[in-house]
Amino acid sequence: MEYLTFALAKGRLAEKSMEILEKIGITCEEMKEDSRKLIFINEKLGYKFFLAKASDVPTYVENGSADIGIVGKDTLLEEGRNLYEVLDLKMGKCKFAVAGYKEIKEKLDSSMDLVVATKYPNVAKEYFYTKKKQTIEIIKLNGSVELAPIVNLSDVIVDIVETGSTLKANGLEVLADICPVSARVVVNRVSMKLEYERISKIIKGLKELVVD
Repeated sequence: MEYLTFALAKGRLAEKSMEILEKIGITCEEMKEDSRKLIFINEKLGYKFFLAKASDVPTYVENGSADIGIVGKDTLLEEGRNLYEVLDLKMGKCKFAVAGYKEIKEKLDSSMDLVVATKYPNVAKEYFYTKKKQTIEIIKLNGSVELAPIVNLSDVIVDIVETGSTLKANGLEVLADICPVSARVVVNRVSMKLEYERISKIIKGLKELVVD
């Protein structure tokens, strides 16, 4: 039997992903061991698993190194890869939002020279250029983007917001919602054709567990 390979986003999402996969009989005891292994295998069931940085998961799936991936919608929107997005797991719910000082709200709606700091330049471009028809300057950051308006690097930020507590603690607030975000199951396009029966069974099993 050919292996079906899963790419999971490292961290809490990988743990939650394995929990939900185990409920439909997809297990891997190797992943529970303290190990430096990079590939984990369930020989009996014919599954392989590996953990990757979230932004790399769509790349592995698109290129066929993994048949199935579980990753946040935020990553999919930013990476824009050519794959099938087959299921919203409704886990890790949060949202993309524009945030900053409330005094900037008026400028946000009218200005054509906004400076926007973000880890997600493609999401920011899609929102401001395509949806709002605004010309903006984007500053790409890799760390805590909340710092940018505070030190006058940007007018606003585009980032993922879960509870908003970090924003509030720093005197910032959500100025506009962009879109909801949650964990998604993605599938390689060729794998879907070659392993349609096995993959469809997995998707069907997961779909039955999804709670709104």
